[in-house]
Amino acid sequence: MAVNIELLYNCCLLVLPNVPLSLKSNYSELQLFIDEALNRSDKREVLKEELTDCYYINQDRPFDLPWWQKFFWSLVYAVILLVATGGNIIVIWIVLAHRRMRTVTNCFLVNLSVADLMMSLLNCAFNFIFLLNSNWPFGVVYCTINNFVAHVTVASSVFTLVVISCDRYMAIMYPLQHRNSRKKTVITLILIWSFSSALAIPCLLYSTTTSRRYRGSTRTSCYLSWPDGGYLNSRTEYCYNILFLLLTYLIPMTVMIVCYSCMGRKLWGSQSIGEQTHNQKESINSKRKVVKMFIIVVIIFAVCWMPYQGFFIFVYHHRSFVEKSYVQHVYLSFYWLAMSNSMVNPIIYYWMNNRFRVYFELIICKCYCVMGRTNVRRGEMQELATLQRSGLAVCNSGRCKSTSLRWRPSVAESQIQTFKMNTVRTMCEKLQSKEDVVII
Repeated sequence: MAVNIELLYNCCLLVLPNVPLSLKSNYSELQLFIDEALNRSDKREVLKEELTDCYYINQDRPFDLPWWQKFFWSLVYAVILLVATGGNIIVIWIVLAHRRMRTVTNCFLVNLSVADLMMSLLNCAFNFIFLLNSNWPFGVVYCTINNFVAHVTVASSVFTLVVISCDRYMAIMYPLQHRNSRKKTVITLILIWSFSSALAIPCLLYSTTTSRRYRGSTRTSCYLSWPDGGYLNSRTEYCYNILFLLLTYLIPMTVMIVCYSCMGRKLWGSQSIGEQTHNQKESINSKRKVVKMFIIVVIIFAVCWMPYQGFFIFVYHHRSFVEKSYVQHVYLSFYWLAMSNSMVNPIIYYWMNNRFRVYFELIICKCYCVMGRTNVRRGEMQELATLQRSGLAVCNSGRCKSTSLRWRPSVAESQIQTFKMNTVRTMCEKLQSKEDVVII
């Protein structure tokens, strides 16, 4: 949180004896003086409470939002948490449970989904509660974990996107030299998480909590307490934010823009000599689809994280902004936009990749087609038989349930071309509309 040094100094003059004038503009020495003065006094707790009440007596920041604003923000954040959690779990299941989907690129997509899932489950919900109520009720240990996870997952996501862009660059620009084994992939993933963890080490060293009284209640904050001061008063923190912005946004975005620009020129700008065969056309179209998908992923990542990444740099140079009455809503908006990136990627995979789309629809159907003790009428038997032949459902003795499918080109293509999942969805709707159907 931001500290008004002048106000803190004036409060010290009222509460503590013999306050030197030289401390008026030096926050670290003023803080040291306060600690020493409180330790020497027999009325430590009383003086501390008086000092706190003096400092926060005219606090204008809206700690307590109206109930309807809290409800609105809770609803907005609940949507991204549900979609991000469900979507990323499905992506991880699709790749890990189906051998044909375990390509190098998809392994990196799993890593990206793991980072997004960690962000959603371990960071987003807890930070949202803190931002909404301006109170951290989860203790100092989870404050450290929360800050560490936030920085690690952001760094891991962007480094994974950079690795994917470099891998696609080599595959398209230098196809004969492109060799990526499972061992290299594992080593790359280890390096991504190692470097991300190293970048987040300050969160383990300086994360802490502090409590203060405000209008009769106690508020706890979770923040990074740097050696030379707190939020907005630490030059070290400012330099760290600049370094984090460079390493996790500006430099990676520059690398990805260069890579995808070169790939775009190769795939859309160059003209091959002679007539292309059918296989060559299919190969180029397939590469174009993959590149398009990742270009959209990168663009959305840049848009989602740009306001949040730049916010901390902006307020360091415009410190009065944090005292505005609407700053809480601005920060909640920027944080929501950054967190929404976790839910967007699975939607992009579903939209732009046929294989992912088939599996997404299959697992959605599976959620609706797992039935227990159904009484199937004769008019529906033919449709059920169609589902059985396609391998989507198994029905015996009045019981209907979906099957776990693995990717087979013949089955998948027939599902896309013949059914296009409409038969499955229609059948599920018919089964659910019966009074004697019980959905487990």
